[in-house]
Amino acid sequence: MRQAGAVVAKVLSQLQKIAKPGVTTAYLDGAALEMTLAARAEALFKGVRNPQARMPFPGAICASVNEQVVHGIPSERVVLREGDILSVDFGVRLNGYCGDAAVTVPIGGISAENRRLLHTTQEVLQIAIDGIRPGLRWSEIARRMQRHAESAGFSVVRDFVGHGIGTKMHEDPKVPNFVSDELLADDILLAEGMVLAVEPMINAGGYPVRTLGNGWTVVTRDGKCSAHFEHTLAVAEGGCAVLTREQ
Repeated sequence: MRQAGAVVAKVLSQLQKIAKPGVTTAYLDGAALEMTLAARAEALFKGVRNPQARMPFPGAICASVNEQVVHGIPSERVVLREGDILSVDFGVRLNGYCGDAAVTVPIGGISAENRRLLHTTQEVLQIAIDGIRPGLRWSEIARRMQRHAESAGFSVVRDFVGHGIGTKMHEDPKVPNFVSDELLADDILLAEGMVLAVEPMINAGGYPVRTLGNGWTVVTRDGKCSAHFEHTLAVAEGGCAVLTREQ
């Protein structure tokens, strides 16, 4: 899984360098696919089916701009502009095992509020990285993550959560970034060897979202921006190993 994670980290690092005003999200997708094939890996998202959508997901990356929360479809018609924020979600399978991560990239100069949104979302993910250890219940970490986001005046998306990951992209358990009655009724006891894709999606406004007519792209209901950061994390002796960080 470290090998798959290293591919994910390298691709996301390169895409952050390429993502500039005037670049299309389709160009970023093509670059990601080229790097994936060069690493002899499989792009996890490409071809995934969704009963709500008429077509399988066409991209190697999810490219979500501004108010798009997740599952943005790469397109030649989406040209990045100065001041945008772009969330790139990307995963691969290599030698039978998966890695999955996401980052939100500022396109040129962005507003102070969007800088604060990105910084806070990174901090929310870091709370999970710092807090994970065997024997702890996930609700304790989720509560800290939620409190941090909300104390900054932002909201945590409820409709989409993190997940277990291994030989498949999505495995049990579901890993929310907030505390709910459902989580408290069936809490996750962290154990050494468990691997989780933790992915806070934080909105500048309210947490309600909706899905566009393509059946894939999720946007904030109030039209305000959203940020998304993710790492594949292994519960290890005494703490947490980040499997999708650059080596």
